[in-house]
Amino acid sequence: MNFSIRMGIPEMYELWLRLQKASQDESISKADATLYKKWGKALKLLSTDPLYPSLHTHEIPELSRRYGRKVWQSYLENRTSRAMRMYWVYGPEQKDITIIGLEPHPEDKKNGAYDKIPLSSLGSIQ
Repeated sequence: MNFSIRMGIPEMYELWLRLQKASQDESISKADATLYKKWGKALKLLSTDPLYPSLHTHEIPELSRRYGRKVWQSYLENRTSRAMRMYWVYGPEQKDITIIGLEPHPEDKKNGAYDKIPLSSLGSIQ
């Protein structure tokens, strides 16, 4: 089953467009180029199979409780300092996945680390 990927509005959409534009006009920084490449690959895998092994997709119960719906985390990278993670939810339509956050992995899973993760509003995804 293939999923349509949506960017949470406005933060994720704006970030994706900024990276895309900078890549196209070759003004992208090395760090942003790396992020854009890894994020693009992860989005492709996510659209094909959200449980693809290299994504290491899993629910984050702390965020699911905060938003009142299942919030998932997938890896953009692994085994690196402050490895980037993509946060997402299913919806609004049956075959949609909406990206609601892109953040480095919290350094400490204890002491409310996921409380510090800023995610896009889910108001329009209901």
